[in-house]
Amino acid sequence: MEEPTLKSNEYILFLKSFLRSPKYVGSIIPSSRFLANNMVNQVNWLEVKAVAELGSGTGPITRYIHKQVQGSTKVLLFEMDETMRTNLRTTYPNFSCYPDGAHLVECMKQEKIQQLDCIFSGLPFFNFEPALRDTLVDQVYKALKPGGLFIAFQYSLQMKKILSERFIIEKIQLVPFNIPPAFVYVCRKKETIQT
Repeated sequence: MEEPTLKSNEYILFLKSFLRSPKYVGSIIPSSRFLANNMVNQVNWLEVKAVAELGSGTGPITRYIHKQVQGSTKVLLFEMDETMRTNLRTTYPNFSCYPDGAHLVECMKQEKIQQLDCIFSGLPFFNFEPALRDTLVDQVYKALKPGGLFIAFQYSLQMKKILSERFIIEKIQLVPFNIPPAFVYVCRKKETIQT
């Protein structure tokens, strides 16, 4: 099967978005196919009924999700940048697009989805204010089914402690063929949280 590729205008769009809000974009170019492929291949797609992607951007990870999803799988994409969100809607008309991952659970109710099997994220969590970061992590936890997967990439290991409070971190893999190199966190929702 043909490898999904980014068009040059998507690199320009991504760079413009980074220049407008570097804190929320986190990188000057989209994720590499190596990173996207690594993340999406962590999942048993035959068992996935509903999935979300936070920070979809120009869609480098979305392309790989699209290749894997079964016909009845529901996919929610979240992207704050309006131009990128419009492009995602056009490219993936069967996926639902929303502007803000901080309202993940509310958007799931609109789509009549009770729980997600898996959530992918390209959000630069550690760049965010602690309140927003906590809200996003809380939304991810509430949205996932028991034992559901949260697969996120980060450019550092700073999120390890925060994520380990709510998730079992099954593995962290370095993907060197990305600019900058990235860590893929594969986390499973804990059944109960110690307080």
